[in-house]
Amino acid sequence: MNLEFSVEELAFRDEVKAFIAQCLPASLVRAQQMTTSVFPEPEVSMPWHRALRERGWVAPSWPVEHGGPGWSPAQRYLFETECALAGAPIVYPLGIRMVGPVIIGYGTPEQKRTWLPRILSGEDYWCQGYSEPGSGSDLASLKTRAVREGDHYVVNGTKIWTTHAHHANRMFALVRTADTGRKQEGISFLLIDMNTPGITIRPINTIGGEHEVNQIFFDDVRVPVENRVGDEGQGWAMGKYLLEFERGGGIASGRLRRELEKVERVLDEVRGSAPRDVRMEDEFIALACDIDALEMIELRVMTALQVGQNPGAISSLLKLRASEIRQSITRLGVDAVGAAGLVWEPRRPLYDLPEGIVSERVLPVMSTYLNTRAQTIFGGASEIQRDIMAKTLLGL
Repeated sequence: MNLEFSVEELAFRDEVKAFIAQCLPASLVRAQQMTTSVFPEPEVSMPWHRALRERGWVAPSWPVEHGGPGWSPAQRYLFETECALAGAPIVYPLGIRMVGPVIIGYGTPEQKRTWLPRILSGEDYWCQGYSEPGSGSDLASLKTRAVREGDHYVVNGTKIWTTHAHHANRMFALVRTADTGRKQEGISFLLIDMNTPGITIRPINTIGGEHEVNQIFFDDVRVPVENRVGDEGQGWAMGKYLLEFERGGGIASGRLRRELEKVERVLDEVRGSAPRDVRMEDEFIALACDIDALEMIELRVMTALQVGQNPGAISSLLKLRASEIRQSITRLGVDAVGAAGLVWEPRRPLYDLPEGIVSERVLPVMSTYLNTRAQTIFGGASEIQRDIMAKTLLGL
């Protein structure tokens, strides 16, 4: 692996920096910085999504024939890193990074013509119907049922921890269409219009004070059969394929590095003229080394992949380490703010607060720490990731 960027790649990085400087307003940077949940609200993420779409850069990993930019792995790395270091909002990934690749890989030509342009434009805002009460890590035990009646499936059941379902107009969901054979063989993959009669959304507030997740109830919800991706019973394979994109489809090191820099600024602000805390500085240096190591893994993975392919089982390693490092960064942030972290602001979103009345560096720290506790659970618990690595990467 050559770690030196070519003249052309450095010129591309300059192009990305110039685009960010011209098109990324400071208000969006502030809003992302004060977002304590996993993803920013649509009012923050979608303006940046649309700006990237207009430039042709919103789907870095998609093939050119479906609207991707046709970048090399190095270009994609440079783009995502520069966006992260600049504080750009996270592009909401459930359409671009999750269901989009599934439709590209498994969808019919008609499904690709229908759904992919709407994902790129942001016209459709997606949520994920995977987890259920009692079916989290053991996802194959899911019970939400889809019974075929003519040209429709009738869906009944419930999904939980559904991120941004209160904003979404579409859901991709795993549903049970058969009880014969292995549990995995009776699961299908459906695309559901969230405005369909029979869908109820119940909010769940997180420990950090955010309304980001929800529980969804389906009562005789009719979904056209044409909205099934792949064959009936093929949903488990697509579900795993999607999770590999979710866990390893992005570049985390750049955003982790910016988060660590935010903690450093918090530490400087709170400490003032007090002596330096050697223990915290040692932790800071160790985390910086962890991010560098993760970045090397990401670069190796990107070098080995063709654009549009999924990362495979190595995605479990990337997800595991990114989650652990992010939790460690937020834990260090709480140590840095000390007693100031006990000041609790219940209003959300925090970026709607007037500027100047609070320390905008300190205020998000505690809520971010609390919400980040879920990082090693959602998207596949750390224990599950270690099991996958043991079986597929180590052959145990």
